[in-house]
Amino acid sequence: MGIFGHLKLTARTLVKLTKAIITQTQNLAARHQRRNTKHTSDRHMAATRAPLSSYQNPSSTPTLKSPPKPSYVAFEIKASTLRKKKKQNGIRCEIKSFENPHNWTIEPDTPIHVFHNPPEAQVAMASGSAVKKVKKVCLFYCAETKSLAQKVAAQSDAIELRSITWRKFDDGFPNIFIPNAHGIRGHHVAFLASFSSPSVIFEQLSVIYALPKLFISSFTLVLPFFPTGTSERMEDEGDVATAFTLARALSNIPISMGGPTSLVIYDIHALQERFYFGDNILPCFESGIPLLKSRLQQLPDSDNISIAFPDDGAWKRFHKQLHHFPTIVCAKVREGDQRIVRIKEGDPRGRHVVIVDDLVQSGGTLIECQKVLAAHGAAKISAYVTHGIFPNRSWERFQRDNGGNPEHGLTYFWISDSCPLTVKDVMHNPPFEVLSLAGSIAATLQI
Repeated sequence: MGIFGHLKLTARTLVKLTKAIITQTQNLAARHQRRNTKHTSDRHMAATRAPLSSYQNPSSTPTLKSPPKPSYVAFEIKASTLRKKKKQNGIRCEIKSFENPHNWTIEPDTPIHVFHNPPEAQVAMASGSAVKKVKKVCLFYCAETKSLAQKVAAQSDAIELRSITWRKFDDGFPNIFIPNAHGIRGHHVAFLASFSSPSVIFEQLSVIYALPKLFISSFTLVLPFFPTGTSERMEDEGDVATAFTLARALSNIPISMGGPTSLVIYDIHALQERFYFGDNILPCFESGIPLLKSRLQQLPDSDNISIAFPDDGAWKRFHKQLHHFPTIVCAKVREGDQRIVRIKEGDPRGRHVVIVDDLVQSGGTLIECQKVLAAHGAAKISAYVTHGIFPNRSWERFQRDNGGNPEHGLTYFWISDSCPLTVKDVMHNPPFEVLSLAGSIAATLQI
């Protein structure tokens, strides 16, 4: 119903034009308001004064049709620079009417485009894209996750860091204070936790149980590494599955104003552990594999990558996410009193083989897998785990391959920053590289 007009305008002309548009807009709205008011009054008088006809029910109340909805007008002025032979100042006007169309003309006969939208419609941004509502989140953190929390907050202006005062009484028990607790009422709140040792779990659980009670809109617990995930089986009577114990403790987090707590965990060790959680918590299981895939695409030999899984469990966990790579599956076989790693399927000859698993502790299985792959002709060997635990500094067992010796060292060893204490130890120590979960966490907080 019109076209966009572009005018060559000076600043003074732009001001005059803006005022003219505002005036015309106000006049149009006033005319519609007067018309609708008069229309409503006339209809009301006619209905109340009209005599009853023979077929009307005297006891019934005359039905009035709803008057037309009032007209709403919105406009948007966009100043832009048109590049031709010379730079020229241009203006783009959009006047939006929500009822009858009106084509207005500004000298010298330049038409202005008219749109029709419902009154509640939002005016489009200058880019023309739809306005997307951003979820603002207050992110708390513990001492270990401060660096990761800062990276998460740097990903989005919608994430605001909030600190907690972590102290201890003389007897060693935690003395914790949440500053400006009233200030988070009605806000979406998240806590970035790290259960690196039993000594810190209690103090963080105290905060995790307290935050939802502060009248917040919703609560999200980000626990990148679920530490008791490897203790999920009972092989002998009397074994305690501490994975279930921790899951039950998290399942009893108080409900916030927005409902149950959302729990974000990356690459939980056993997939069946998701069923350990109760109905009062909403587990969201994410993966660090997208970080690995992005990093592999940056390698100069990205077209020569094969993925090796150290056992069937790792293959079940990750093969669907890495299906476009050639795969090699290893397995442990028993020979006498020893368990030796063998290649079950796949061919590593001449390939840059990347061993993928969810976590590493002592690293013994990974090193055995490295040796058998090198013995079968792998040109390079690297490794990736989401969670680098490395108790007792076991990361020192892994050396860097400077070229041509894959049996003695790794080209790369990628880990995420799910275990902050490990990150501090291996940072700037080849072959280790840290792939940060910050971007993924920031995106998850917008769910």
